[in-house]
Amino acid sequence: MTTKLLIYGITGDLSRRKLLPALKEIYATGEYDDMQIIGVSRRDVDVPALLQESLGDTSLADKVRVFSMDLANADDYVRLKEDINVQADEQLVVYMSVPPSATTQIVDLMGEAGINGPNVKLLFEKPFGMDLTSARDVLDRTARYYDEQQIYRIDHYLAKEMAQNIVAFRGRNALFARLWDSKNIQSIEIIASENIGIEGRAQFYEQTGALRDVVQGHLMQLLALVLMDIPEDFNWSELPKMRLAALQKLAPADPSKAIRAQYEGYQKEAGNPGSRTETYVSLELMSNDDNWQGVPMRLVTGKALKDKTTEIRIHLRKERESQSNQLTFHIQPNEGISMQLYVKKPGYGHEFETHDLSFSYPENTKLPDAYERVIVDAISGRKNLFTESGEVIRSWEILQPLLDAWSFDDEPIAQYQKSSDTSAVSS
Repeated sequence: MTTKLLIYGITGDLSRRKLLPALKEIYATGEYDDMQIIGVSRRDVDVPALLQESLGDTSLADKVRVFSMDLANADDYVRLKEDINVQADEQLVVYMSVPPSATTQIVDLMGEAGINGPNVKLLFEKPFGMDLTSARDVLDRTARYYDEQQIYRIDHYLAKEMAQNIVAFRGRNALFARLWDSKNIQSIEIIASENIGIEGRAQFYEQTGALRDVVQGHLMQLLALVLMDIPEDFNWSELPKMRLAALQKLAPADPSKAIRAQYEGYQKEAGNPGSRTETYVSLELMSNDDNWQGVPMRLVTGKALKDKTTEIRIHLRKERESQSNQLTFHIQPNEGISMQLYVKKPGYGHEFETHDLSFSYPENTKLPDAYERVIVDAISGRKNLFTESGEVIRSWEILQPLLDAWSFDDEPIAQYQKSSDTSAVSS
């Protein structure tokens, strides 16, 4: 089936930095030569100039064209439908590379114009709502015109190779499959830290903050991969249901066990003195699952911190304090798995030292970019790396107590110095 890829916001930052480079790589495989890219913009666009800026060349010039329209004008969507002219043997994949505030209106007007046939798929970027109420509203409004099977909610962390390897590691290695419960695991940490600030994204960040930007989607999804049951007859297509089952057993977040903070200088960068938008969040969750009773799960994210890293740390139970106990999934930037081991220090003495027993891909291994993967999977109709509506709602149900508590907190938000370590901010 021939694919027409429609990109709202083709001139935007996400499109230039991620989507167009990913599409260049997809075309380079030779498997998608018949795919057409139709960009949507409010203004006329010099396509070769856009490609040159994004890719450093104009190699996709014969694949890309741009349709200019007013995104608030219903008549323009009728023109768009006629211009796309999707045939029975074609599919239309629509990528919403626009701010969340614009997405709902676009979906409504597309539906009203009839751009919602069974051969239409919608790809949404996070956040999926701003809280539990708005998430339900977005899902209900989208459902007026589009079936859940047509909707692909992107969490690019799920598309990373190492995130998918959590499933393989747990399910296909007997040693760790036997250890994966509260009897053997003392605690879990999932940390996503960035060493940059908001980098000119003040308007977006003021509307979201760290909890909505990273925790509600990325970290909750990674936690679900760690906690979910993996049956012997595992099927990748069942992955969303397994993640949802794990999320349903998590208790709502306790505000007394959460910390929010803001890096020094953020308010000036955002142009909003007195802003209480958090750039750092640390929270603790607990599960009611019999396998995870009593295991604290700490989720941490922040900007302008010491390191850029996303990793999952599994702390095994020790029989004595002198033992090593940390297993780490490195999600980014260097994807791999490592485990701390004590070994005898070389030499005549009997001293011990720690080393990592690690797995990483060979240097010449080319891992597909997350955006390449989500586009290819959407084209192919594979939904296991996308977030289902039930997962969205359950994540918000778990985190809503934090939003409610913070909305009544009128104390100045705690500050931390740039380049701080995550543990220093939480102390």
